[in-house]
Amino acid sequence: MGKDLLKELEKKRQLMIQTGIEYGLQNPKTIRISKELDRLMNEYDVGFASEDEQLEKNDKYNYI
Repeated sequence: MGKDLLKELEKKRQLMIQTGIEYGLQNPKTIRISKELDRLMNEYDVGFASEDEQLEKNDKYNYI
């Protein structure tokens, strides 16, 4: 998951902002980019959820 996805998220966010400024927030281009950004953010969230689940599983077996 990592840094590549974060870079892609940031680039898409900047593109959405620029498109919103240039064409308006209700423009189909802006809305399409916003949906793409939502998809990337969901992908990022799922990755973190998976990492958290792995950490919880590992913690069950860490006896101190």
